[in-house]
Amino acid sequence: MSEKSEKTEPRLSVFKTYKLYVGGKFPRSESGRVYEVTDSKGNWLANAPQSSRKDARDAVVAARKAFGGWSGATAYNRGQILYRVAEMLEGRKAQFVREVADAEGLSKSRAAEQVDATIDRWVWYAGWTDKIAQVTGGANPVAGPFFNLSSPEPTGVVAVLAPQESSFLGLVSVVAPVIATGNTAVVVASEKAPLPALSLGEVLATSDVPGGVVNVLSGRTAEIAAPLAAHQDVNAIDLAGADEALAKELEIAAADNLKRVLRPQPVDDWTATPGTERMTAFLETKTVWHPTGSLGASGSSY
Repeated sequence: MSEKSEKTEPRLSVFKTYKLYVGGKFPRSESGRVYEVTDSKGNWLANAPQSSRKDARDAVVAARKAFGGWSGATAYNRGQILYRVAEMLEGRKAQFVREVADAEGLSKSRAAEQVDATIDRWVWYAGWTDKIAQVTGGANPVAGPFFNLSSPEPTGVVAVLAPQESSFLGLVSVVAPVIATGNTAVVVASEKAPLPALSLGEVLATSDVPGGVVNVLSGRTAEIAAPLAAHQDVNAIDLAGADEALAKELEIAAADNLKRVLRPQPVDDWTATPGTERMTAFLETKTVWHPTGSLGASGSSY
């Protein structure tokens, strides 16, 4: 029998295995659970990890471990690293267009617009890393021979509930300002559309972002958010992806260790240029007093 007459078996596609992103690594859920992710028409897309309370605690440990190095880096260096992420996103644009189109039921052209806006949003926040201190800090006039200087410092570990509807642009719009200002993040991806968030973890792993700065969990939002809101080593929480009932429960839990809480705020258009509010929401202000001193008998000061 000639080679041409032989029937070739159809090739089987290699399905992607989505995993969590915790501490710079890609573990499966500690519980071993997964859940089905479908597109807007109900067609199966993938099995996503269903995170447990233990996964949430592991993510907090990783975020705390990374906080010292990330917050201690210069703002200019953080900006360079975030810009590198944008470069990596640009190189994988086709993948994210496909995932966003499936997740949100958009046409390819509309999804491409969303992905372009997402990459531009990341660049926008990368440019703010060494400028936000000039906006939120400064010298304060005081009645006395003192310099009084205020400067912003990151809050610490921030839990971020990603928006449910905007799977990529909304996600980046709430994550980028948190890490741009030196915080580390534990991100709970959109429950119904987690795949762009999990793929973002792959981009972060191959960029210069240190492991643990961003940790991405997928699963049931309420199940993962509850232990994060009550966790004593989480300093703040962004409730963007919580509905009204869940947000109220999480606020009560967050009060136990006086977490900063950013309440859900309706966003009609994620493509609109953001202000600085999401950056300043997770900054503390440190004020330093220093005597001016005097020079010579004339009493002049410096």
